[in-house]
Amino acid sequence: MTPPEDAVEQRLARLEQRMRLLEDHNEIMRLLYTYGPAVDSGLADVVSELWTEDGVYDVDTGRMDGRTAIAAMVRSDGHQGFIHRGCGHVMSPARITVDGDTAIAVCHTQLILRDSEGSGYRVSRVTANRWELTRTAGGWRVITRTSRILDGHEAGRGILASGLSEAAQ
Repeated sequence: MTPPEDAVEQRLARLEQRMRLLEDHNEIMRLLYTYGPAVDSGLADVVSELWTEDGVYDVDTGRMDGRTAIAAMVRSDGHQGFIHRGCGHVMSPARITVDGDTAIAVCHTQLILRDSEGSGYRVSRVTANRWELTRTAGGWRVITRTSRILDGHEAGRGILASGLSEAAQ
């Protein structure tokens, strides 16, 4: 016996919804995982295009408002010094929650720097990150990224906890 047509339509609709959620997660992961290679190779425009035009990057060392400020950080002497010394921004897998056209992702990052003697590397900092994203005509973009060093204070722990709601998908 074949199922009624409306049952098939309902199953197809649920399948399409699940597929859309998987595609959203994949697109968001691709965006997040673009950051490290782009920032470590000095591709300021690629980095800044991850954000909306008025997006915010709020780090414990300073706040950048808009793509121009984010690109300027990548081009700055301080960041260029990291690149030329040898560095890697390494990200953990993110916990992603999608809610329609918005999403939240939380993860850890490590900034790994080459030793000044050139004999090895060291972890310079471990940071908690909260990415707030929106779906745009051009795909997912970052509205706000908030990053706090995990130094024992509440700020970093709070960022990680903020992405662990019961509604997480």
